[in-house]
Amino acid sequence: MLDVEVNHQIILLYFREGLSLRKIAQQLKISRDTVKARVDAYERFKSLPVEDQLDPQSAKSQYLLKGPAYDSSNRVKRKLTAEIIAIIDACLKENETKRLEGRLKQQLRKIDIHEKILSAGHSIGYTTISEYIRDHATKVREAFIRQGYTPGTVCEFDWAEVKISIAGKYHRYYLAVFTAAYSNYRYALLFQRQDTLAFKEAHICFFDHIGGVFHQMVYDNMRVAIARFVGKTEKTPTEGLLQLSRWYQYQWRFCNTARGNEKGHVERSVEYVRRKVFGFKEHFDSLREAQDYLQQRVEELNKRVTTSGQESPAAMLEAERNALYMHPGRMECFAAENHRVDKYSTITFGTNRYSVPDHLVGTMVLVKIYSEGLRIYDTKGWVAEHKRSYDRLSWQIDLNHYLYTLQRKPGAMAGSVALQHAPEWLKQMYTAHFMHDTRAFIELLQYCQTHSIADELLIACVQRLSRQSSGEVMPTHVIALLGNQPEPEPVDSVAPDLIAATAMENLLELASLMN
Repeated sequence: MLDVEVNHQIILLYFREGLSLRKIAQQLKISRDTVKARVDAYERFKSLPVEDQLDPQSAKSQYLLKGPAYDSSNRVKRKLTAEIIAIIDACLKENETKRLEGRLKQQLRKIDIHEKILSAGHSIGYTTISEYIRDHATKVREAFIRQGYTPGTVCEFDWAEVKISIAGKYHRYYLAVFTAAYSNYRYALLFQRQDTLAFKEAHICFFDHIGGVFHQMVYDNMRVAIARFVGKTEKTPTEGLLQLSRWYQYQWRFCNTARGNEKGHVERSVEYVRRKVFGFKEHFDSLREAQDYLQQRVEELNKRVTTSGQESPAAMLEAERNALYMHPGRMECFAAENHRVDKYSTITFGTNRYSVPDHLVGTMVLVKIYSEGLRIYDTKGWVAEHKRSYDRLSWQIDLNHYLYTLQRKPGAMAGSVALQHAPEWLKQMYTAHFMHDTRAFIELLQYCQTHSIADELLIACVQRLSRQSSGEVMPTHVIALLGNQPEPEPVDSVAPDLIAATAMENLLELASLMN
């Protein structure tokens, strides 16, 4: 087929230069019949009335738009025989059967059908097969139906992954995102796991934040919401979703498989929140700082007026609150498990260990598991609390849980894991003042534990004694001062108490006599 430039040269050489058809064919090295066909086509175009160009379907308009072209309407596909067509039709029918039976990923593609035809001994090009399938295969185009929503009726939920740097190290976190269908109000939280506890806690925090409950929540086929599939369309909800719906009394709706457009509001919000929030800042000192930054940024986004000139999502939510269900109060979100305390006075959850008071070794305790912490109970009540660790093979140890054992084995204090996991101020206090008398230091900690002495008060008393005494700080002196001073006082800003100073002098004098 001649290109546009050659066709244009034929017209110019014939009508402008006056060359013959033979000379033009020799100069352009093409057939004389081709030159004659192009000249005749141009003469027919010029002979048509000028008004015909106003009709887009007229011959004059078509020539102006496309120029001269070969007439291929009468061509036939010589290699596309009836036998090959039968093979193609059989493959298309088999694909339709697989589609209806749910075997979508086992259908034959065009290239597979072409390969099957070649293996049957036929010789035909892939393009011919592809064009036939395109013209004859059954294709049902999906139409999207725009939805209208009333206030307070529908809210959508979805997860998203985000990588941010916490304390100089990148971690993967999960973003729980809610979007109201009517107001487009957004709410988001960060979690370390995409599990049932995070799923439930996200809903609890969202309903607390809103101050009400939407009539219906929309989910896709996430594992924390769907326990199992029954047939092609029936889905059984998880126990976590049932607990939420029973407490907050809302309905749920699941999207069809691979139909994210059925919850398009939150699908758009996931990308929007992740980009607008963590696209500008991704380095934080702690997860709490990242969580606060996320809340601040999402609140700013909710206050922005939309490009269509409507009210901001925050303003529309205020109009939507009256239509929400009443908030029934906060639901406690935890999972409960029974664990036996091992010989190290710890319980094992996941791959991590958490300490309990050492008198519980060998007993069974109840563990309440939250998304960010653990609370441990014996038969009498609460005995320990820890921040939940998402590391592997880590130990969460509280020194106060081992005071009874350390009192009998004071030599184990210096190299113990319990001391290594103690707060930095406590390790420094032990190293600076009490390393020579570990047993007395343990008695001091037991006294503070028994009498619920605040850490700040203990630190203030030790600092005060270390300033006023040139000698060693004795645990008995600290206990005496703690007994005379039940409330913590900032040592630097408060004037010294005369009575306390006199009592301290007497204690120091008595100590020197005993030494």
